Amino acid sequence: MDLKYFDWAKHQAVMRPNKVAIKDYSSGEQLTYLELEKRALKIATYFQKKQIGRNDRVALLSKNNGIFFELQFACAKKGVILVPLNWRLTAPELSFILKDCDPKLLIFDSPFKGTVSSLNNSSKNMCLLEFNSSNSNNEFSSVWEYLDHDVEEIDASLEDLITIMYTSGTTGNPKGAKINHMMNLFNTINVCGPARITSRTSQLVILPLFHTGGLNMYANPVLHQGGEIVIMREFIPSEALEVINDPQFAITHLFGVPAPLQFMMQDKNFDIIKFDTLEVVGVGGAPCAEIIIKNWQRKNVDVIQGWGMTETSPTGTVLAAEDSVRKIGSAGKPAMHTSIKIVDKNMSPVQPNDIGQLLIKGPNITPGYWKNEDATNNSFQDGWLRSGDLAKQDEEGFIYIVDREKDMYISGGENVYPAEVENVVYQLDEISELAVIGIPHKKWGETGKLCVVLKRDRNLSEEKIMEHCIKNLAKFKIPTVVEFMAALPRNATGKVLKRALKKGQ
Repeated sequence: MDLKYFDWAKHQAVMRPNKVAIKDYSSGEQLTYLELEKRALKIATYFQKKQIGRNDRVALLSKNNGIFFELQFACAKKGVILVPLNWRLTAPELSFILKDCDPKLLIFDSPFKGTVSSLNNSSKNMCLLEFNSSNSNNEFSSVWEYLDHDVEEIDASLEDLITIMYTSGTTGNPKGAKINHMMNLFNTINVCGPARITSRTSQLVILPLFHTGGLNMYANPVLHQGGEIVIMREFIPSEALEVINDPQFAITHLFGVPAPLQFMMQDKNFDIIKFDTLEVVGVGGAPCAEIIIKNWQRKNVDVIQGWGMTETSPTGTVLAAEDSVRKIGSAGKPAMHTSIKIVDKNMSPVQPNDIGQLLIKGPNITPGYWKNEDATNNSFQDGWLRSGDLAKQDEEGFIYIVDREKDMYISGGENVYPAEVENVVYQLDEISELAVIGIPHKKWGETGKLCVVLKRDRNLSEEKIMEHCIKNLAKFKIPTVVEFMAALPRNATGKVLKRALKKGQ
């Protein structure tokens, strides 16, 4: 018999009906668990009246707000699949995704009306439903007229899909990773313990909710436990620090990829804020420079590192707080119910401290990609998901993410991992952002190019950078080209778009 999906919004509405579940920092709106459940029921009733049911897709185009969670729980009640859309994409890019997932309904916030009108009829059967996050005077307000007791909920299993999340498409068109209830449940199990998430947790959500880092690290686990999430419409470093410092929010938890944590660290107020209530800062998504980790640790908060990807729901590994100083730079050990191995090009396990590709298996892994059998088959090897990340594992079993396989370059026959070089150059205090990419070289095949953004009103010469590299890096790792830039191209979560940097070569 299939294990059944557990509706934790409904559960918390019974256990903690008057407890605040969601606060919107921008609008000041807040929802209790009972109000969240009632809204989800009304939306589910709307789906029922519009004959949107099991395995149908509903897309959402909006910046961060509580509707992501209202829709998520509404979809679960009817077996509908939610497709959160990256609002930074152009109309042609969105059109591709909508054609691929073929939703019956596109729900969008009013500021994106122009984008929606530019879509090239991507889905023949798609209806439109507009809402306005600034006020209730819009088409979506009619949804709230439905009675919340009219809905007929389906009996969903853990195998049923709840979301399709489209990856960034770094090597081509984006792929829709299928996310089921089981993945969400095991992610919650794997996160709550190490991150110490309870009903008293108050988490600041700074990552975009269309991304697994925003939705599932730690927002869904917090709601599972009956805690509170505070949503920022869009990440602004200074405002995020203000929220953390504001006693009315009493923020205990924060999760980010390295970039936003770095930008907050570089804010002029970072050193003077005491962070009296902040207990845990989680970081993952990319190798994190040690200087970022150390700067947050000195604020007397526990920095919990980990590794994962959209396809792993996303928690794959976790570094417990008690090991964060002793094993700084490590992504930790495999999460509960999760197996990991590191293999060479022949898919044979490597020796401790040798570098290979990280493979992962467990109930937290995607069943595949939406309507893309080739991508699914190429991503799995005997039930193991090929991550595309290069890693090593020490004698104690701790995993270190070295770099993305596609970002590594070979210079004079030697493998160079840009993240290692970046970690060294970040030691220079004048640097705000940087990235290392491989570029063609007549003699060595490839060599490193260093793309540097300086802090405001700071000066740093190429000569000083090279002197630092010569002192701290093997000769073949030293970049041969330095380019000073105003900013680095980044995606919605803050990851550097190295493919964009390489296009300029």
